[in-house]
Amino acid sequence: MNDFSVIISRLSESFLLNCRLFALTLLFSLPLGLIISFGSMSRFGPLRWLVRTFVWVIRGTPLMLQLIVFYFGPGLMSMAFNWPSGNSGRFVAATVAFVINYACYFSEIFRGGIESISQGQYEAGQVLGMTKKQIFFNVILLQVVKRIIPPVGNEVITLVKDTALARIIANKEIIMMAGEYSSKGLIWPLFATGIYFLAFVGALTLLLDWLEKKLSYFRT
Repeated sequence: MNDFSVIISRLSESFLLNCRLFALTLLFSLPLGLIISFGSMSRFGPLRWLVRTFVWVIRGTPLMLQLIVFYFGPGLMSMAFNWPSGNSGRFVAATVAFVINYACYFSEIFRGGIESISQGQYEAGQVLGMTKKQIFFNVILLQVVKRIIPPVGNEVITLVKDTALARIIANKEIIMMAGEYSSKGLIWPLFATGIYFLAFVGALTLLLDWLEKKLSYFRT
């Protein structure tokens, strides 16, 4: 029983890394994704082409590979910049890689949501004397948020599970911790990690369902 408690305690501590990575990725990737979506819709051709090419590269390559490139790239290319040493450096590198990856995915969701709003919404705002900024934030963005909740929710749930990839650059998240026990012949901690992820995803699903119902007043 004592060994069981110790293992559960260590798994829980490791899962906190997954949670921190998840929270920081969402915190920074959502606003960054909106900014990238503006670039991909820009009327300035070179900027639009550059942003869309960047998004294509990020979405077209594995996140695992991006983690390796982001962490080892500065050192291999002898750049002046490098990550901090130790666990903090690995975690920061993983966070940056996750933020950029998910911002690109979110940008396409934002772009699709914005472009799905009819031109009449913009014209109605102009008739009411609203500025472009007021139209976007008070009329368009609120409708976009309602429409993109389901696809964003899917990406958020995927992010929960993707945090396990942080182990590729030796971030000791919950799967890596459980792997240490399985290498010693103790298998159940590896399967126990599924309970952590299921509980987290279950709570997120309830939250996303509540949020979707909260925004139901946008139904036509």
